[in-house]
Amino acid sequence: MRIAIAGCLHESNTFVGFWTDRRCFEQGSLCWGDDLLVEWATAHHEIAGFLDVVLAAGAEPVPVGMAWATPGGPVTDTFFEYFCDRLCDTLRRVQPEGLLLALHGAMVTPRYASADTELLARVREAVDIPIAVTLDFHANVTPEMADYADILIAYQTYPHVDQRLCGQRAARLLLAARHEGRQHHTIIVKPPLFIPLLAQETEYPPMRELINLARRLEQRPGILAASVVAGFPYADVPEMGAAVMVVGDGDRASTAAAAEELAVALWERRHRLHVPLCTIPEAVTRAQQSSRLPVVLVDLGDNVGGGSAGDGTALLHELLRQHVRGWIAVFYAPEAVVAAQQAGLGRAVSVRIGGTDPRQGPPLDIQGTVRVLHDGRWEEPDPRHGGRRFYQQGPTAVLQLENDNLLVINSMRTPPFSLGQLTSLGIEPHRYRILVVKAAVAYKAAYAHLAGEIIPVDTPGPTAAQPQCWPQHFPYQRIRRPLFPLDPTATW
Repeated sequence: MRIAIAGCLHESNTFVGFWTDRRCFEQGSLCWGDDLLVEWATAHHEIAGFLDVVLAAGAEPVPVGMAWATPGGPVTDTFFEYFCDRLCDTLRRVQPEGLLLALHGAMVTPRYASADTELLARVREAVDIPIAVTLDFHANVTPEMADYADILIAYQTYPHVDQRLCGQRAARLLLAARHEGRQHHTIIVKPPLFIPLLAQETEYPPMRELINLARRLEQRPGILAASVVAGFPYADVPEMGAAVMVVGDGDRASTAAAAEELAVALWERRHRLHVPLCTIPEAVTRAQQSSRLPVVLVDLGDNVGGGSAGDGTALLHELLRQHVRGWIAVFYAPEAVVAAQQAGLGRAVSVRIGGTDPRQGPPLDIQGTVRVLHDGRWEEPDPRHGGRRFYQQGPTAVLQLENDNLLVINSMRTPPFSLGQLTSLGIEPHRYRILVVKAAVAYKAAYAHLAGEIIPVDTPGPTAAQPQCWPQHFPYQRIRRPLFPLDPTATW
C-alpha cells in the first residue's frame, strides 16, 4: 500500500501589515520528495507521526511536499497557487492509495478566506482516495472540510505537544479504513463563539473538562475520534471561532449526537473562558517585587506565534522607565543585527529597534556591547509547541546593556517555543530576574518548568489577548455575527 504524505501549515493573522510569501516559507520549510524526510522524519510533528505508523504497518510512504512558515500576515495567492498546483500534479502522477495531509486550518489568502478548505477541495478533485487530515488546535474549521476529507482530527493540547501523536492517530484511522474497507465520516459543529488565546490552555478548566469529555466520547461504539478546536481569533474570516469535530464509522446520527453533546458542553462554559490580565506598569512593578524568580513577563500583544512582528517596544519602554535590573528580551531587528556584526564582538554599538507597528510602541534607541554573534541555528530534542526539531532565527546578536540586562536581536521572526533560542547563545536564563517572551501560551512547553512566576501582560498589538476589548485593533468585517464574547447576548 502506497500512502502519500504532505503538509501545508500557516496561521494567518489578517490584522498585521505584511504578507507571507514564498521567501517566508523557504525560511521556514519548503521541501519536496525525499527532502521532506530529511527535515521532518525525526521531528515532534504530525508528519513524523504519519511516517511512524505507515512504516510500522509495512506500507510505503510516498513523501510529496511540505510547506511551513512562521505565523504572520495572509499567504500570497501566488505562493498558494504554486503549492497547490505542484501538490496536486504530484498526487496525480504518483497515484497513491491514501493521503495523510497536515494542515493548519487558519491559512488565509487574499482570494480565499479558508485557504485550507480550497486546498482540500483541489486535492479531492485531483485524487479519489481516502484522505485523513490533521488540523492545528487553532484551526478556523469550515463545514466544507468534512466534504473533502474522510477523517479530520486536531491536536488536543495547547501548548501543542501531541502533534506527533495526532499524526499517528490519523494514520492508524486511515490504514484501518483501507484494510477494512469502511467508510469514515466527520461531523463538524460550530457554536457561535470564539475563545481568547489565554483561555485556550488545555491544562486548566474549562478547556481541560472539554478535552476529557472528548476522550470519553471516543469510548462509544462507532466514535473513532473527537476533537475540540479552539479556533484562531486574529483572522477576519466568516468561520472564525471554535468548533468540534467527531469522526465515526457507523451511524451518522450517533456521530452527530456526540458532536452536538461536545459542542453544547463548550457553549455552556463560554462565560468561564476569560483570563484576567495585568496592565504594563502593574506587571513590571509586580515582577520587580516578586521573590519567585525568574519571572516570565508575557508580551501578549506581540505574540510572534500568533503572527505579530516580534519587535513591539511597549513593555520594554516600561522596563527601562522603571530602571529594572536583570531582564532578557528577544527582538526581531535584522538591521540592528547587521550593525552589531559590523561593530564586532566586545565593541559598543547603538541600534534602533521596533516601530513596525505603531500600536506596539515607538522605536527605541539602545546602546550596548556586542557580547555574542551567532548563526541562529539550534536543535531542540524534546517535544515543543510547533513540533520542530531544527530551528533557525537567522543571524543573531546578544547585546549587553546597563543594569545587567540582555537584548537578543535576530533577523528572522522566531517564536519562543524553545529555550534553545537563549541557551544556544550561551545564556543561562535561570540566572536572570525577568524573562520577556513575546507569546501567549505556546512558550510554556519550554519555559514553565523554569518560571518562578508568570505574569500575562495586557500589551497592545495585533495579538492582544482580549480582542473584544480592542475594537481599534480588530476591525472585524467578515466574521459571522452574533459571536460571543463580542456579542454577550448571543444565543445558540
